[in-house]
Amino acid sequence: MQGSIPEDKIDEIKRRIDIVDLVAGYVNLKQAGRNFIGLCPFHQEKTPSFTVNREKQIFYCFGCGEGGNAVTFVMKQNGLSFPEAIRHLARKTGVVLPTRSLSDKEKGELSRRERMLRLHRTAAAFFSERLEGREGAAARQYLRERGISETTAKEFRLGYSPPGWRQLRDYLDRKRMSLDLAERAGLLVKNERGDFHDRFRGRLVFPIEDPYGQIVAFGGRIMGEGMPKYLNSPESALFSKGRNLYGLAKAREAIRKSGSVILVEGYFDLLALWNADIRNVAATLGTALTRDHVELLRRSAPKAAVVFDGDEAGKKALARSLALFVEVNLPMRAVVLPQDADPDDCVRGLGREAFLDLVAAAPPAVEYYVDNFIGNPASMEDGREALRAAMAFIGKMEGDAERNLFVRRVAQRLGVDEAVLQKEVNRGRGRKTTAPEREARTPPSAASAAVDGLEASLIALLLDHPRMIPAVVAGDALTYLQNEELRGLGAAAAAQYERRGGIDLEDFVARLGPGALREAILSRLVDSASWEGETADRICRDMIRQIKRRWFKERRRSLNASLVRAQQAMDAESCRRLLAEKTELIEKEKSMLSNG
Repeated sequence: MQGSIPEDKIDEIKRRIDIVDLVAGYVNLKQAGRNFIGLCPFHQEKTPSFTVNREKQIFYCFGCGEGGNAVTFVMKQNGLSFPEAIRHLARKTGVVLPTRSLSDKEKGELSRRERMLRLHRTAAAFFSERLEGREGAAARQYLRERGISETTAKEFRLGYSPPGWRQLRDYLDRKRMSLDLAERAGLLVKNERGDFHDRFRGRLVFPIEDPYGQIVAFGGRIMGEGMPKYLNSPESALFSKGRNLYGLAKAREAIRKSGSVILVEGYFDLLALWNADIRNVAATLGTALTRDHVELLRRSAPKAAVVFDGDEAGKKALARSLALFVEVNLPMRAVVLPQDADPDDCVRGLGREAFLDLVAAAPPAVEYYVDNFIGNPASMEDGREALRAAMAFIGKMEGDAERNLFVRRVAQRLGVDEAVLQKEVNRGRGRKTTAPEREARTPPSAASAAVDGLEASLIALLLDHPRMIPAVVAGDALTYLQNEELRGLGAAAAAQYERRGGIDLEDFVARLGPGALREAILSRLVDSASWEGETADRICRDMIRQIKRRWFKERRRSLNASLVRAQQAMDAESCRRLLAEKTELIEKEKSMLSNG
């Protein structure tokens, strides 16, 4: 399928994309010298080890060993094939790819995921056209009554599903799209006769995007009487309510600029805030907050403010959510609204600034817990219950400073000796199994131990400074590499340099197969100093000299071992041959050292 996308278009996409800007849309990055670091999106970690290098347009995680370029990042992050990732980046960069009819073979090669994404884009266009047309007049009036501007409606691609049973079904059929696949994607429902009808009927429709801006599901709200008031797409290969947040893809840039994210509970809460120019906001999808949700937020922002309704249900939701934020070590403020109010009411009734003041004044999660869930116990029994609950809560905290502060606050509130409480906490943490926290994987440093560090560093240096390749090849230095894979990689780099007059580092990195070799090269490329001119040349010469010395040393050891075996076998002919080889080797080594 790669052949169906012209190489010049692929090259244009790579030129237009900046890997730091791309990754920053999904990971909260901070600059650290020449690199940018953040929490890895591919495994759970508490200390940032995910590194992005703008100069070389590559990334590498020192925690799990994932690495590559912009295309491989999108492929890994979103589970896409190479052509799908290129099309995704083409839409993002504005590169127009040539369109043509696909052959039957090519249609078969398109992944089911890509075909489901196409179905959702087609359905979104259908719903949008109906909202803007004559059929959508009532829906447009409903949006006006809710205070949602036309601009906001278009930004979120809101739509309308007419009340008929077959409108979307027939639309997709006319487009010659698979109705069976549309049913698996949750757009249609199959009846007992084996035919299909529309899932969303007579509803305002909210396209739901994944964190990368692709429509993967829909939510529908009925505008009059009827149940259910809200209807979401069912779980599918593309969509899980517990792993997606509404509006997050659109809010990425605002979240990055503000350094925080505001989380609300529903579509209209988010749209009302967006309409009021509060853009660093995301929303859950009619389900309780999950750890996956909080992990998504943590990768997007260093802190969060979670808005809860002031009723009893809102307070219970807050109680469940506090522990999740503590577990993933994401600082959170608990914004509790006045009784019977939601964010939509507040921002429309109080105004933008008053709502932001409410968020800014909200207490941190730990303070809220102490004040509202420990409170002031009226009896000794109440105090014991509060202490047991607090101990369980403390056990979820990973940061020493935050944990010690919480212990102090709890001890003061319950009138317990702080040292005694701290001792109990330490004992509890000692008993607590840490197996779930340990990552069941081999650290890259151990996984790549079989790859010689010096030889890998030389190849990484040549990839980083390809002008050195001709001199290294002319000096026959690559033949002294003892790792066969690294010799092959060096030969491939030399061949590409001879063919192109340079090295396409992004392309070269993308072609590295998985395993220890890839980890060894990527980690060195990302973490290497920016050597230039004579410094880089001198380092290269030193590396080659060390590699040659080790090669001669290993060759001498091998010859000596063979010589001992020949002497023990009293094989005179082999002894003479091996002695001659050893003499020649010593002379060659002396010549190398004198010329080095």
